[in-house]
Amino acid sequence: MIEFEESVEFVKWLEAMRDPLAKVRIVTRLRMAQAGNFGDCEAVGEGVCEMRIHQGPGYRVYFTLRDKVVYLLLMGRDKSTQSETSSVQYTWQKILAARSDL
Repeated sequence: MIEFEESVEFVKWLEAMRDPLAKVRIVTRLRMAQAGNFGDCEAVGEGVCEMRIHQGPGYRVYFTLRDKVVYLLLMGRDKSTQSETSSVQYTWQKILAARSDL
């Protein structure tokens, strides 16, 4: 099983989600990814990938692979803010700067 480490931003986003069906779909998708089935994903740059979840407005979960073991869930958003991938990459750079073990 693949280990996931969630960022504070991701946890806040998921906890604030008001659509219960979307929340279930996202959590289910993450469990599938932990088992190795990432499904519909695409690289967005600087080692960051976007997991696309086709529910409601279309949700995105951003993650990166480190040492082929740990995936860091950077943040999530819906498709309407998809063009803001630079903030996702910035968040990843902040995590890297704060953590010497990565």
